[in-house]
Amino acid sequence: MLTHIRPAIVLVGFFTLLTGVAYPLAMTAMAQAVFPAAAAGSLVEKSGTVVGSSLVGQQFTSDRYFHGRPSAVNYDASTSSGSNLAPSSSTLLEQVRARAAAYGGRNVPADLVTASGSGLDPDLSPEGAMMQVARVAAVRGVPEAKVGMLVQQHVQGPDLGILGEPRVNVLALNMALDEMKP
Repeated sequence: MLTHIRPAIVLVGFFTLLTGVAYPLAMTAMAQAVFPAAAAGSLVEKSGTVVGSSLVGQQFTSDRYFHGRPSAVNYDASTSSGSNLAPSSSTLLEQVRARAAAYGGRNVPADLVTASGSGLDPDLSPEGAMMQVARVAAVRGVPEAKVGMLVQQHVQGPDLGILGEPRVNVLALNMALDEMKP
């Protein structure tokens, strides 16, 4: 029996080291060599201070800024998940109605009133960003046309020209907004 157990233990140890240590270390090293910014979390810095990640949404509550997509996890990246509320849930319906009312209640893009599956979506649709132009421009005392043009400059097309939808990264847009002269 020992002749069967010993090779099994050796194989478990070997494959644990191979797939649990060597492979992850090799993939991490390769990612850091080929895509250093992405491997480090796609962090965004301003004046040498990390202000966020281009891949993780954050909460902007001031009317001076564009607001991102709602989050079911309060933008906590360690608990990434959706709300798990069914489309027929009265709680979800109340949340959507309240969020829509904050934007005038009619023809509000879905990404302004519903949380993403991860709760961490960093992007908005161009329509969702444009719906906020009047509010941001009024609070900042800047012409709406100027803020609208800034939004248009930050619209990213589908990846590789075909994958996904046009989008606006809220963090990048808000940083550009702060740099804009009134």
